[in-house]
Amino acid sequence: MITENAIVVSIENNQTWIETQRKSACGQCSANKGCGTSVLSKVIGNKLSKIKAINNINAQVGDEVVIGLNEQSLLKGAFMIYMLPLILLFLFSIVGQLISANLQIHNSELLVIVFAIAGFYIGMRKVKSFSSSIAQNEDYQPVILKKLNSSVLVNL
Repeated sequence: MITENAIVVSIENNQTWIETQRKSACGQCSANKGCGTSVLSKVIGNKLSKIKAINNINAQVGDEVVIGLNEQSLLKGAFMIYMLPLILLFLFSIVGQLISANLQIHNSELLVIVFAIAGFYIGMRKVKSFSSSIAQNEDYQPVILKKLNSSVLVNL
């Protein structure tokens, strides 16, 4: 389970919204000073992300909590979103190349490009379908695991 600290910012209609601070892995390796990614992360800075989480421990607004996400779900989701469209793009472009070779088309680039775009489009449609199918699946949602501390909100 991948964990991260967060703060509960609101509870609306049985949905708990939390904020986490985006962190960069930069600064952890020896190439930090000469790395373009490190420079970019310093320019962009750390920003807050507001996300919905499953609250099975009755955390309240203001509580600092630990959230978790299943690693297998993260890996499967990342594969579907990033790799599937690219894999289909390359496979379809190979099919376009084979078809143009079998039909003995001399300028086959256009057919290869059309097939590649079709493969990428199909991949993106699969991503959309996958995203819709997991939207309510608890395996793909962050879960509040425990409270770190409870803040008391006082109205003065």
